[in-house]
Amino acid sequence: MEPATDYGMWGLFAHATWGVKLIMLGLVGASVWCWAVIVDKLVQLRAARAEARVFDRAFWSGEPLDGLYEQIGPAPRGRSQRVFAAGMGEWRRSHDAGGGLIAGAQARIERVMDVAIAKEGEALTRGLGVLATVGATAPFVGLFGTVWGIMNSFIGIAESQNTNLAVVAPGIAEALLATGLGLLAAIPAVVFYNKLSTDAERVVGGYEAFADEFATILSRQTAAQTAAQAGTQAGTQAGAATPGAAA
Repeated sequence: MEPATDYGMWGLFAHATWGVKLIMLGLVGASVWCWAVIVDKLVQLRAARAEARVFDRAFWSGEPLDGLYEQIGPAPRGRSQRVFAAGMGEWRRSHDAGGGLIAGAQARIERVMDVAIAKEGEALTRGLGVLATVGATAPFVGLFGTVWGIMNSFIGIAESQNTNLAVVAPGIAEALLATGLGLLAAIPAVVFYNKLSTDAERVVGGYEAFADEFATILSRQTAAQTAAQAGTQAGTQAGAATPGAAA
């Protein structure tokens, strides 16, 4: 009496040909990689949202911006804090030795904050390309494994001259397992790629909105300092002209 065929997952894998086994192992490895990226990005995005809420409360608490900058330092750990520190650091560097504002400060501040936002956005989306690649290719890789397995099954049928379904079924089942593993890797990858990409865009959009608000605040201070400098220069010129007129 022939031993019963094992139709469990491990049994189908064990009886598959070496080529199909390699494809299955590759798909399992891709699935594990995808889940590692998914968990990592979920943690990162959750931390980024929480940090942004805490920083927004501190920023709009009414505390002077210089005081807030001194608290977080020039190299903070939070993503929102790094965007703020980039703009505030450039604001401080845009003053000359006499405390006057150097021309073009507003444009430089906006530029450095844009660069900081781009860096944070790149960090938040790093690794999502893996999900996109696996989601797009895993079903076809699994289908390739299925085609390979079915081809070997038909070759075995031709060699044994036996068309009994009991002989054909195990090989076909092993081959179809590759397609199942491909879908198992691809479906979560596609779903979470869309979700994580959307979440990252929202977080980056929050950084951009903050940068616009911060730039507006600094533009008011820039305008006030420019007006004060113009007034001081006009007063100095008028004072210098008065003795000559009296003479």
